[in-house]
Amino acid sequence: MSELIDHTLRGGWTPSGAGAAPLPTHALRWLSGRLGLDGASTPAAPASLLEVPDGALPVEARAELVELLGEHQVQTGATARLGRTGGLSYSDLLRRRDGVGLAVPDAVLLPADPEQVQRVLEVCVRHDVAVVPFGGGTSVVGGVTALRGAKRAVVALDLARLDRLVSVDPVSRVAVLQAGVRAPEAESLLAAHGFTLGHFPQSFERATIGGFAATRSAGQASAGYGRFADMVEGVRVATPVGEWRLGAAPASAAGPDLRQLAIGGEGALGVITEVAVRVRPKPTEMRYEALVLDGWQAAADAVRALAQQRVLADVTRLSDVDETAVQLELSGGVKSRALRTLLLGSRIDEPCLLVLGWEAASAAELKQRRAATMRALHGFRSLRLGPRGGEAWHAARFAGPRQRDALLDVGVCVETLETATCWSRLSELRSAVRAALVRELDRDGQPPIVMCHLSHAYETGASLYFTVLAARGADPVDQWRRAKEAATGAITERVPGHELGRGTLTHHHAVGTDHLPWLEAEIGGIGTSVLAAVKQAVDPTGILNPGKLVGP
Repeated sequence: MSELIDHTLRGGWTPSGAGAAPLPTHALRWLSGRLGLDGASTPAAPASLLEVPDGALPVEARAELVELLGEHQVQTGATARLGRTGGLSYSDLLRRRDGVGLAVPDAVLLPADPEQVQRVLEVCVRHDVAVVPFGGGTSVVGGVTALRGAKRAVVALDLARLDRLVSVDPVSRVAVLQAGVRAPEAESLLAAHGFTLGHFPQSFERATIGGFAATRSAGQASAGYGRFADMVEGVRVATPVGEWRLGAAPASAAGPDLRQLAIGGEGALGVITEVAVRVRPKPTEMRYEALVLDGWQAAADAVRALAQQRVLADVTRLSDVDETAVQLELSGGVKSRALRTLLLGSRIDEPCLLVLGWEAASAAELKQRRAATMRALHGFRSLRLGPRGGEAWHAARFAGPRQRDALLDVGVCVETLETATCWSRLSELRSAVRAALVRELDRDGQPPIVMCHLSHAYETGASLYFTVLAARGADPVDQWRRAKEAATGAITERVPGHELGRGTLTHHHAVGTDHLPWLEAEIGGIGTSVLAAVKQAVDPTGILNPGKLVGP
């Protein structure tokens, strides 16, 4: 755990023990020319040079917490506090690199079990101390920023010691995991029993089970395994007014499903301490492959056909023309040149890369499912690249966030945003968001690179995930703030004949602080009142994650 924190201090995403993702020379050369980079190196400042304010945790509160948790589990030193300062958005990483604008918690608490979490909340209520639950710290929307609000102090409640697999029911295929279990460890623990969770978001290397639940995470294989909210059978939640357990059966008609108040509650409506999840037998057969389709609209129609005919691969990921082109440019080498040659002879004018992946319990099941998927694609012009392209994606699927570190070092503004909408408005939404980003980030005729991929498909619609690369401006935090506001405006803009905006604020990144100003427009005034009423019921003094989801 300390190694992970030390790396976070250096202003990067890459967890300790994971391979770095440096930029190849040819990629850096191409990016420099394309974005107009000035060649300046902008490394992170050493943590020792960052100014950390003295902690404001009241003496009497600290004494009670030490008595409860032990001296070593109440950490008030600069290193520990900096390690839980914010999440891993572009703005968070910039602030952590230069130390400007950091919201540093006053202390870090490390409870050992759900009972201690509950008692910590009771202590913090008595002393009017805000509590920010902290898992892997991978929020990219301000969800773990240590905001104090009107409280005397704010603590980061690090759940890293809640790291147990509590139980496995192999008959029902339900496992109970504590909230602090990181995703790789969860897979390892479940594999010992022959199971997998099958949840592999890009944050997989760092994120935790509790974080997945609190933010309604979606994994890369969600078409096969479901979104994380679909997997949750029950939750154990600590609240300032007492412990809350939800979920007693696979399905229930006993009123609204109150589990959803914890799943997606972002730590503002309680601290998730245990999650009962549906698990599945670990697959014995896997196949990943890639195709190139011609043009965004035709390619999106192809994925819609897969979704509506219910033959989606477990992983179904479609890159638009821009993202496909950038992947070709940055990969370089013999394989890239060979693919370009194939495309020239294929009559495909606007290549869009489609990655498909199946995971199955037997070769026969995999063959049957793959055949059904491929039959649905017969009417679409495509170039099959075979397993090599799909396997290359699978091998590097967690490298994207790590590559941000190298991009930040050379002065690139690199950030992502995502949304979702119905099929009939998908291309319109993609165009609107792309235009807003290009308009806001264009610098003296030097446009940004705006890439988009469709990462999650449903019968009625799909998600859109945008990645932006631009030359960093003089005030990079404000530069991205303005771009994000423009993109969000395009997403939330009302369209004729539809009461809501073009798309949702977020498909899987959650609300945090970044999306809060637009939340009422999506859920309505009644919706925000409902959330406020729930907040009042479970957290009457407002200590839980101030400024997130429910507002100040």
